[in-house]
Amino acid sequence: MGGGPAGRGRWQGRRAGRGPRRAQRFGPCSPRPPAHCPSGLVVRGPSARRLAVAARLQLPEGAARPERSMPGIVVPPGEARRSSDSRGSSAGSGRIPAAEGWLPRPAGALAPVSGVGTRTGGSCSSGRGKPGWAALSAAQGPERRRPLGPSRSPASAGPALGRWRFGGVSTAWTWTSRPPPASGQAPGPPVAYREPPRARTRPASAPPATRRRAGGCLALPPSLPACPSRPTAPLMPVPRALTAQQPRCWTVLPHGRPAPQHPAFTGGSLTKLAYYSTVQHKVAKVRSFDHSGKDAEQDHEPPYEISVQEEVTARLHFVKFENTYIEACLDFIKDHLVNTETKVIQATGGGAYKFKDLIEEKLRLKVDKEDVMTCLIKGCNFVLKNIPHEAFVYQKDSDPEFRFQTNHPNIFPYLLVNIGSGVSIVKVETEDRFEWIGGSSIGGGTFWGLGALLTKTKKFDELLHLASKGHHTNVDMLVQDIYGGAHETLGLSGNLIASSFGKSATADREFSKEDMAKSLLHMISNDIGQLACLYARLHCLDRVYFGGFFIRGHPVTMRTITYSINFFSKGEVQALFLRHEGYLGAIGAFLKGAEQDNPNQYSWGENYAGSSGLRSSPPEPCPSQRTRGGAFDLLEMDRLERPLVNLPLLLDPSSYVPDTVDLTDDALARKYWLSCFEEALDGVVKRAVASQPGSVDAAERAEKFRQKYWNKLQTLRHQPFAYGTLTVRSLLDTREHCLNEFSFPDPYSKVKQRENGVALKCFQRVIRSLDALGWEERQLALVKGLLAGNVFDWGAKAVSDVLESDPQFGFEEAKRKLQERPWLVDSYSKWLQRLKGPPHKCALIFADNSGVDVILGVFPFVRELLSRGTEVILACNSGPALNDVTYSESLIVAERIAAMDPVIHSALREERLLLMQTGSSSPCLDLSRLDKGLAMLVRERGADLVVIEGMGRAVHTNYYASLRCESLKLAVIKNSWLAERLGGRLFSVIFKYEVPAE
Repeated sequence: MGGGPAGRGRWQGRRAGRGPRRAQRFGPCSPRPPAHCPSGLVVRGPSARRLAVAARLQLPEGAARPERSMPGIVVPPGEARRSSDSRGSSAGSGRIPAAEGWLPRPAGALAPVSGVGTRTGGSCSSGRGKPGWAALSAAQGPERRRPLGPSRSPASAGPALGRWRFGGVSTAWTWTSRPPPASGQAPGPPVAYREPPRARTRPASAPPATRRRAGGCLALPPSLPACPSRPTAPLMPVPRALTAQQPRCWTVLPHGRPAPQHPAFTGGSLTKLAYYSTVQHKVAKVRSFDHSGKDAEQDHEPPYEISVQEEVTARLHFVKFENTYIEACLDFIKDHLVNTETKVIQATGGGAYKFKDLIEEKLRLKVDKEDVMTCLIKGCNFVLKNIPHEAFVYQKDSDPEFRFQTNHPNIFPYLLVNIGSGVSIVKVETEDRFEWIGGSSIGGGTFWGLGALLTKTKKFDELLHLASKGHHTNVDMLVQDIYGGAHETLGLSGNLIASSFGKSATADREFSKEDMAKSLLHMISNDIGQLACLYARLHCLDRVYFGGFFIRGHPVTMRTITYSINFFSKGEVQALFLRHEGYLGAIGAFLKGAEQDNPNQYSWGENYAGSSGLRSSPPEPCPSQRTRGGAFDLLEMDRLERPLVNLPLLLDPSSYVPDTVDLTDDALARKYWLSCFEEALDGVVKRAVASQPGSVDAAERAEKFRQKYWNKLQTLRHQPFAYGTLTVRSLLDTREHCLNEFSFPDPYSKVKQRENGVALKCFQRVIRSLDALGWEERQLALVKGLLAGNVFDWGAKAVSDVLESDPQFGFEEAKRKLQERPWLVDSYSKWLQRLKGPPHKCALIFADNSGVDVILGVFPFVRELLSRGTEVILACNSGPALNDVTYSESLIVAERIAAMDPVIHSALREERLLLMQTGSSSPCLDLSRLDKGLAMLVRERGADLVVIEGMGRAVHTNYYASLRCESLKLAVIKNSWLAERLGGRLFSVIFKYEVPAE
């Protein structure tokens, strides 16, 4: 590839057994001796190991398994050997420009060229028509050579120097260099450049994709198609045998990091598989321009620049299916989850023993059997802490039939009744302390086994389907069958079952399969419910969680257990079911196997864009459901960037409910809001496409987003409880999830950039007009400014129509739109009286929208509080949602305002004004899931005032939230239907000042 003898021939890879690819040299010349990079070369990516082999780099002992703190293959410092036959060009010089000097390449191995190589016919073109294995894009120009320094962040360092590309995969890599130390000094810190990996898409005419292994993890072949659900981040599928139709997509594990061990939880009747992957997604980043020496107010440039970058996040996947498909499961694990670093696979449940030999023979891995109870408890604790609305009460005759529980800050103690093949009853007292207190051999396996004998039906879901259509009274003997009615003395109603299958001994006729299945289901469910109730009463517990494959979201099962619990406890014990009960053991086994990654130190969220839902209709015995083996689809959970906790100022975290209206309970509101989101879909798609004018596939991705979100809305029309409690917040969050899945990280980024720039130019004029007012007039003007700023909400159709039709609509026009006092909810007089008293110690303010809202509404209000001697914590979204201001944008806005206003400048410098992120990327606000750092700061500063502004944060959520300190909730109603329902009109004002009871 390079000049001279070393460039003749080409590199190719061949498969050596099941091991990693090894490079072979073809040509008359022997390979060059090893050469090392003196500054240290860190290669990250799926092809890292192959790159090292192909480059003839000598790896240090242990480099095959890199440290998790620095994933990748690290080539230690050494002497550089320049090729004697270099031609003087960048391709043959043996050096490329980087950081402060030159980083050498291994002479005679992989030559850097001026173009990134592309895969052609089984090899990689270097861009000069010569096939070869790798091409390295050299940096051009002095800007890219400039090292990172204190004033230059990695995001501002310009494009990465280049990338190694193998087989169509752009492998992330890092050059790490240390500036030469001064005489007698220690070497300085390393300076790193890094570029994230990118995956190519497969042309329509390409042959089917084939799997490759490289660097101990999965690598995409050049013919891999883009995943329809995430074009830039392929996801791991379940095996073809487990789904009717599934796109052929693989998970890429970037940075050359070995995947954590992937445990398969194999129960006695169903197999549940848990695995971890890392997925790429796009994020919108903002960076301030350098305005030194310029008049910012006269500057016509936007206040900051926007870029879209790739980030990698962790995702957990959980699937389950019947043991009939254990071979397909093992094929799936072997083909997609096992890599050269995997030595052990975690397994628990009866199948860990039953299928141990098969697993070890098929996968050639050691099976590490985990304790069943430990895994179940770990899994249950995990879902109760991380998935909102995980637990629910089932009430068959009520509307809605599902009542979801909010996340309780302290989930202990509780009773867990796991109904698998048999029944285990466990008392859970803490995270690590639990006790098995009882059980029964009559469980799910009993129902399946006896059901198969009685009905000749072998499939579990088919048995449930039969039971849903049967009438147990044709088979069971009731109290009224014995006594002619109710038993008054004992207080037993006539329709109670006196004897299961009691009529079958005396009736001279055949019973239907449906009736026998229904009777059997009632018999076993009643027995389990009574047993659980007795143990709960014995141990003074009032919460019983039911899990295991026997439940599987089946209405008759849940209804019978609930009735039994209520009957025997007289309503003192609550039966709770879990949306993802079938995965508890798998999740626990995974957590045991991934302890080195410590998943419990993070917060996780259910991925609404592609995860499970709950159904109440009887399971139909269709092939897709038989193969899926349960009432729940694939569950996916994404790791959140920051740990989330309760706001310390909540009056009672255990009873806090963020949402104002439960749409599963309010059919009229549900119908309106689902229709509202459907009608708004065209506008969202249009905005998404407009946000990426340079993307050739933006329209295609936006159309796929439309279809996916539309389908979810239709699902929610028929199953409002599919993802827990249905609320306006969940509808908004699901839409944001879907936009991100199709690589639209911030459709309103350009809108926010423009509006922030315009509002900043008006800031000083607004401040001067406020300062000219008397004290009492100024307080009202500040509140009206907050409300007028809140009008600028692109998520409200009434506002977006005005903003699109009238570009001149501004701050003063918004003030004139506001309702005149008295407002719809008006506590302003009470607030004004409070301001005449002593200042607050610290105010926590949750900001809403960018532009006019935060700059001309919130910051003047903040400035007034600071002038009174009140410290202020300004909390903004961690990630984008609609046109809400994000934390990174607020930093730039605050910096620009501080340059214009001495009050803000001194407050920032003295840390009396602190900017924090909420940990949320939602237009709404859940005070039970806030950034841990924000919660600690609120406690440390002793916040005694909370200000929540915006319709999403103060009306759709938190309208009834009770706090331990003073609170101010204000918003403008920008939806005519909602305004009418509240008794007002469009642009009515909510100003709600509350003082906690003594």
